[in-house]
Amino acid sequence: MKKAIVIFSFLFPVCICAQTGNGFKMPPATASLFKEVNVNTGFKERDFAMSPDGTEIFYTLQSPQPGFQTILYIKKDSKGKWSQPEVAPFAGNYSDLEPAFSPDGKKIFFSSNRPVTGDAIKDFDIWYVEKKDDKWGEPKNLGEPVNSSTDEYYPSITIKGNLYFTAAYKNSAGKEDIYLCAFENGKYNAPVPLDTAVNSKTYEFNAFVSPDEQFIIFTSYGRKDDKGRGDLYMSIKDASGKWQPAKNLALLNSEKMDYCPFVSFDKKILFFTSERYDLKESFPGKRTTYAELVKDYSALLNGGGNIYWISFDEVLKSLQ
Repeated sequence: MKKAIVIFSFLFPVCICAQTGNGFKMPPATASLFKEVNVNTGFKERDFAMSPDGTEIFYTLQSPQPGFQTILYIKKDSKGKWSQPEVAPFAGNYSDLEPAFSPDGKKIFFSSNRPVTGDAIKDFDIWYVEKKDDKWGEPKNLGEPVNSSTDEYYPSITIKGNLYFTAAYKNSAGKEDIYLCAFENGKYNAPVPLDTAVNSKTYEFNAFVSPDEQFIIFTSYGRKDDKGRGDLYMSIKDASGKWQPAKNLALLNSEKMDYCPFVSFDKKILFFTSERYDLKESFPGKRTTYAELVKDYSALLNGGGNIYWISFDEVLKSLQ
């Protein structure tokens, strides 16, 4: 245990000392609803990606049941004021979700069922858009070997160009795993599952990998220490570059699904999605009314999913 703590402290000196550079107030020490900008509503919000310069936020709005989902975005103007949410310029026709910035901020990767050719929707692939002249271009499919005839979800891109994502291939260790496509000589290598420090015989999905590839945060469902429908876990690399056994992020997990992690580029904030709720189970002493039910069921904490935030420093301290 002492050895792990020394390694952990060595890997994150910048994280502990860095100043917040995104314009938000200091994040809370406990997981809380993110209210700094207008992203959370009574609908189902999930995923979160903020640009390296802190001026753009992309996230997903999803239908209550499996169906259409799309990427929304907000932008900060020169005076520091955030716009109202709009459908992302490259989204709105097909089911798009799980946006992720490249570390240089020039590309956004995401998952989509849009057709490569023709009009018929297909399985979910990893796509990307590039920014030129301050505008996002047309989506491009990454193609093989990243994409296949089955689904690929939740991309995470590193400084080296390596791509991590979720899939349920035949060589999976469990039901669903985290895979890596290394980027070498200008192209992607075939996907390789991460080892058992991360993947297990159950479900692992929606992984955020730090740009320097020193830590990974992901959701797993079905582990012995899982609090509910899915918990966030974190693994760091040791001095030899090997992933260490993932630990449950008990500080922020709930009895509901907690997933879709993202750490700001200044390493000060961990954002994630949670389906926790605050709904009444009974109305003793007073019959409820239709108006009260509509108010409760359309409120923020109705279990649909919202964006939460927490100090990443506090998360790191909780693992020591």
